[in-house]
Amino acid sequence: MPIKPSEKEEQFFRAQELKQRLEKLEQEQQALAAAEKARLKELHWMRCPKCGQKLASEMFGRVEIDVCAHCKGLWLDANELDQIMAEHHEKEPLHRFLKILGAS
Repeated sequence: MPIKPSEKEEQFFRAQELKQRLEKLEQEQQALAAAEKARLKELHWMRCPKCGQKLASEMFGRVEIDVCAHCKGLWLDANELDQIMAEHHEKEPLHRFLKILGAS
């Protein structure tokens, strides 16, 4: 005659199975989130935030800036404005203009 497992054993194995299912679901969600992040990056990478056209990289002194040929927008990455300011003397018109923007 087969021995029936106790109720606590059944609860334990159900909890283990549930835990495994939850871990699998979490891994699947993380994979989907990573895929969506990669898709959005590919969709927006080097695109103008204003008009959506492709950006071109150009050198301004020693700083690489992004320029939109369509709307003539100019886009700077983090700290690039500070680098441009450091290259120009305070008496130059560009430096005075950039100071108005709150760069320093």
